[in-house]
Amino acid sequence: MNATEQLPGVGDEVTEDGTRAIVTDIRQGVVWLRAPGRDEWPAADPRRLKVTRTRRERIAAGDA
Repeated sequence: MNATEQLPGVGDEVTEDGTRAIVTDIRQGVVWLRAPGRDEWPAADPRRLKVTRTRRERIAAGDA
């Protein structure tokens, strides 16, 4: 990860291995995700998560 990249934050929409999810929490450095119809799970590698929309963008779109 370079200096301009950041890990996703709580409320960001991300994709992990093709699954779209929301970052629900970050506990002791572990990023937790949730998707419709699925229990919360820890991200396998937070550096591989791709942010599709930030929390701010989701709020502006009325999705948060």
